[in-house]
Amino acid sequence: MKKPMSLLGFGLIGFFVSVAALAPVLAPPAPNARDVYLIPQDGYSPDPRRPSSRHWLGTTEQQYDLYYGMIWGTRTAFKVALSVVLISLLVGILVGAVSGFYGRWVDEILMRLTDIVLAFPDLVLAVVIVSVLGPGLFKVMVAVTLVSWPSYARLLRGDVLSVKEREYVLAARALGASDARILARHILPNCIYPLIVVASLSMGRIVITAAALSFLGLGSPLGYADWGQLISLSRNWILGSSGNPFEYWHTVLIPGVTIFLFVLGWNLLGDAMRDILDPRQK
Repeated sequence: MKKPMSLLGFGLIGFFVSVAALAPVLAPPAPNARDVYLIPQDGYSPDPRRPSSRHWLGTTEQQYDLYYGMIWGTRTAFKVALSVVLISLLVGILVGAVSGFYGRWVDEILMRLTDIVLAFPDLVLAVVIVSVLGPGLFKVMVAVTLVSWPSYARLLRGDVLSVKEREYVLAARALGASDARILARHILPNCIYPLIVVASLSMGRIVITAAALSFLGLGSPLGYADWGQLISLSRNWILGSSGNPFEYWHTVLIPGVTIFLFVLGWNLLGDAMRDILDPRQK
């Protein structure tokens, strides 16, 4: 509450949460729509249309309603980010806790596996995985999850190595507590806070990665409400038309600024979480 930038982050995320929750009200799907995430289409003309009373934000290439895609794309962004962060966090906690707690050959095997994944750039490895699995939003989520968990595992392992030597952990072991109880009651509660901060900061990065895969044609199917795909449908119109370079500015600027604000909100929120949870900040 003392830092304006933290309040801005909370405000941005609160706005996007509201848009996602009110999507059926803000952009009602057609009564006979087989999938509410499919953007209404007026035709197949390659030229976008400017904003009008029928299409508040105009249309993209192939006449997809940009307003509808932006509203329902907010739900897609949250669905991808929350699912990937949650699964990556759980896998990272499991691998990092087991590796740091047991050490020796268990630590060696798990950390070498982690190093192999970390040796590749996230986006390049995600592209390879999606290319093998095939395009699709669910497969994008799987690919991004597979490249995201090692950072959590590495971070948690370092904290577990330190915490497991503390006196209260040694006392619990001397009293006969099981390994599972020591991990769950004494070690993880004292190691989990840095992971929460990293998870909040990762939300924006995951959305950018998923949008990049959609931009490359490896993400959601054509016409699906996805911010990355909306930018992909706009790439032929970045320079507008001959003699009017800003004629179709809305097709690029609106989804691009939306992704920027979404990522900025999570980054500011992550900084706020660090200030709240990190005892060194007090």
